[in-house]
Amino acid sequence: MKHRELAAVALILGLSLTLCSSQTYVLTDKEGLGRAFDGIGGLSGGGATSRLLVNYAEPYRSQILDYLFKPNFGASLHILKVEIGGDAQTTDGTEPSHMHYENDENYFRGYEWWLMKEAKKRNPNIILISLPWAFPGWVGHGKNWPYDFPDITAAYVVNWILGAKQYHDLDIQYVGIWNERNYDSKYIKRHVCETCFKATQTKGGNTSNMAKHLSDRHPELFKEFKERQLLRYTLDKSGLDTVRIVASDNLWEPVVLSLLLDPELSRAVDVIGAHYPGTTSVKEALKTQKKLWSSEDYSTFNDEVGGGCWARILNQNYVNGLMTATISWNLVASYYKDLPFSRDGLMTAEEPWSGNYVVESPIWITAHTTQFTQPGWSYLQTVGHLAQGGSYVALTDGKGNLTVVIETMTHDHSVCIRPPLLPFNVTSQNATFQLKGSFASIKELQVWRSQFNFKTKKSSFFEKLTPQKLFNGSLTLELAEDEVYTLTTMTTGQKGSYPDSPPSARFPKVYTDHFNVRNPPFSEAPDFADQTGVFEYYINMTDPGPHVFTLRQVVTERPVTWVADADQTISVIGDYQWENLTVSCDVFMESVKAGGVFIAARVDKGGQSVRSAKGVFFWVFADGTYKVTNDLAGQTVLAEGLSGTRAYGWHTLSLTVEGQYASGLLNGYPLWKNAVVLTTKNGWAAIGTHSFELAQFDNFAVVAEY
Repeated sequence: MKHRELAAVALILGLSLTLCSSQTYVLTDKEGLGRAFDGIGGLSGGGATSRLLVNYAEPYRSQILDYLFKPNFGASLHILKVEIGGDAQTTDGTEPSHMHYENDENYFRGYEWWLMKEAKKRNPNIILISLPWAFPGWVGHGKNWPYDFPDITAAYVVNWILGAKQYHDLDIQYVGIWNERNYDSKYIKRHVCETCFKATQTKGGNTSNMAKHLSDRHPELFKEFKERQLLRYTLDKSGLDTVRIVASDNLWEPVVLSLLLDPELSRAVDVIGAHYPGTTSVKEALKTQKKLWSSEDYSTFNDEVGGGCWARILNQNYVNGLMTATISWNLVASYYKDLPFSRDGLMTAEEPWSGNYVVESPIWITAHTTQFTQPGWSYLQTVGHLAQGGSYVALTDGKGNLTVVIETMTHDHSVCIRPPLLPFNVTSQNATFQLKGSFASIKELQVWRSQFNFKTKKSSFFEKLTPQKLFNGSLTLELAEDEVYTLTTMTTGQKGSYPDSPPSARFPKVYTDHFNVRNPPFSEAPDFADQTGVFEYYINMTDPGPHVFTLRQVVTERPVTWVADADQTISVIGDYQWENLTVSCDVFMESVKAGGVFIAARVDKGGQSVRSAKGVFFWVFADGTYKVTNDLAGQTVLAEGLSGTRAYGWHTLSLTVEGQYASGLLNGYPLWKNAVVLTTKNGWAAIGTHSFELAQFDNFAVVAEY
């Protein structure tokens, strides 16, 4: 009995000593520094993820932008990455191209220019990155592939970068190849055909002219030019030699192997960008001696588990994979919540009609790093995992400042959407950080803490605690599970705030837009979310009557895209929960033989699934017929007949859906009625065209019931 009592006491003492003991982690620069830190960022695009942001009224729009970009306020992002719009569906919608057609250039379409300028206004040092997700159809010359004419593709991308500077005074510092698609080494490389270049000097520097001049005057050189006139070369010859290339915004392989085997390609590429790397790189990537980035990551619902995911990967992308930049897809969840990947942003702003927005936990998790570091700082070599789970990184500006970020996120509270997360354990622990080398003289560190509390749901984020004194260069923390700490010499941190945004509200039940805007601030009408095609404000100079200002669908050729676009174009609007509603719109077809347009209700799908969207679609065609279908593809016909509609004349369509029945008016008169709706009980309203064709819309209206 006595032996048992002694054993029990020994066990208790042992546990107490274990709990009270502390693992020591040395932070030093004695043996040199680690890799240069390139920053934390957000991604707008891929696609149309900031679509609703531009529609917010002030002051709410500026408040959202402050939370994202304003230094020492919120996320204080170092990097903004944007999509080079390509007129194609690229996840949650389409973003317009600066060149719909080969002879067309417009550097004011869309909202990415505006967003970059707003970011720069708040942080002049923010790093700007661009990447195509798709290309207009003319770039591929009828093929779903942009590399058969690499000179044209390179000129198209470079024109966007030049336009950013010429029209918006924006310097793009990095450009990618093609999002999550195969790359072509010849397109990337800098192999300069100097003979080709000299042979085109009489035609100036325009790449399309260069190609034409070679094919007409120097056919013996055209083949060589076509193979070697590539992105790096075009950038350099356009005065953009400071723009760096990121490849390939996909997996680590095969680009890493290509770089190791092809010295010319290696000279052209500056950064290897991987998507959703799971905090790990491959050893071959390290052999390239390139910067390694997680150039797209996160993509996780932004509740507190999403915040935990972000906290874990921000640290462990470097600890495990030596990645020196991490970019969140997406920047701000500002698209209709029933589109794919709802709330997969650093914060949520999906109700411009109410003004409501939500500052989610990832904003403050980001601040733990971004407010106390800058691109150009260096990681210490002394980074790693904590003994009882979690991780720590340390960075310095090389001038005596030090920032340490610690996270203890548990497995189930830090799961990201991808890739699968292998099991691991994290428990409470004491951690002692011993400063040595040039940091040994630091006497005090500022302390910021975030605590996730998944039991009480009363988490606290980015709280400033009492500064901690160091004794003999040492500081001990009691670390609980699911916490993030920042220890720093920087005293500039701040948890910015604004009064609560207005309460959440449903989309208005009565909605109209006459598109009567002579000088619109943006090319797209508020609240319309293009899912295929591009719908832009248009001044109809040929109409002396009431239809001078309209909305026009302008894409006339299937884009080059990694997503299978629908054969039709469609722009959705409204509340996904709409059931009984009337949609009306004036329509104008511009294709004489094959033209067709529609209005729709209860549209149930968008994003990459838009091809299979169902709803109630009321079509009229330029051949004098109409059709009512239960799907966008037009396969399930509910009613059809003669309409007398023709191209180049305005017609007013009205669609009423109530319960399981639908009826339609043409120019105020009944055309069909009591069609039985087979599927979908609710969904968005929409307008669109039968194919990639020009068509106009005016006087759009909805009256709905929930």
